[in-house]
Amino acid sequence: MPRFAANLTMMFTEVPFLDRFDAAAQAGFTAVEFLFPYAHPADAIGERLRRNGLTQALFNLPPGDWDAGEKGFASLPDRFADLQQSLRTALPYAQATGVKRLHLMAGLASRGDPKAVAAFRKSVVWAAEFLRPHGLDVVLEPINPRNVPGYFLNDFTFARDLIVELDIPNLKLQFDIYHCQIIHGDVTMRLREMMPVIGHIQIASIPSRHEPDGEELNYPFLFDELDRLGYTGFVGCEYNPRGKTTDGLGWFKSYAGKSYTDKSSTGVKP
Repeated sequence: MPRFAANLTMMFTEVPFLDRFDAAAQAGFTAVEFLFPYAHPADAIGERLRRNGLTQALFNLPPGDWDAGEKGFASLPDRFADLQQSLRTALPYAQATGVKRLHLMAGLASRGDPKAVAAFRKSVVWAAEFLRPHGLDVVLEPINPRNVPGYFLNDFTFARDLIVELDIPNLKLQFDIYHCQIIHGDVTMRLREMMPVIGHIQIASIPSRHEPDGEELNYPFLFDELDRLGYTGFVGCEYNPRGKTTDGLGWFKSYAGKSYTDKSSTGVKP
């Protein structure tokens, strides 16, 4: 049975951010994720998690000036100091929330630029080594060029190959099914191929990025496939509801209220 995490950046936006934890728990979710927590005190977020018995599945490292279009620093050779500081900024939030994995954003750069590739490798290694003593995984997420033109990490095979090559125990792949379908297609075979390095999964319908209840992909089949593959990590619901969030949770009804704990930093059964 998949362990679904409500994405509070995109879901339950009918209420202020801190109140979304309450709303997610009331809807039957036992875990949450979001893009960025940094506009709120770490202790306030931790309190909402504890009050509602929620597990924090994931959040992103600081991306830079998001409103100005920045999408992280990892592939930017002249922003390594900012990358280092972003990890220091995130650490108190990781400690307050008990999260086990953080998404390292690659930034806007060309993968055809050797300097960008070298900067990305350096940043990935540094981030994983920095976070490892704290029991935290680093996850890398390929993002499709339709949603984020110019994003450095826009290929799942490149990401998987780098993770395998570096062979760092706390470095994993963030497999967003929505992005994979747009970039490559053939989602089921890629899940089977890449499962050994997957640390987090996200979902949305394609092409609209709404509830996972139709359009191009058969999500009930994919959820069963995750069980067949032995995936025990979280499935983040990173989608934009068509209307009021609770009105679109029919797909989730049979999964609601299941109780889980995050026992594994890898997300995959040994």
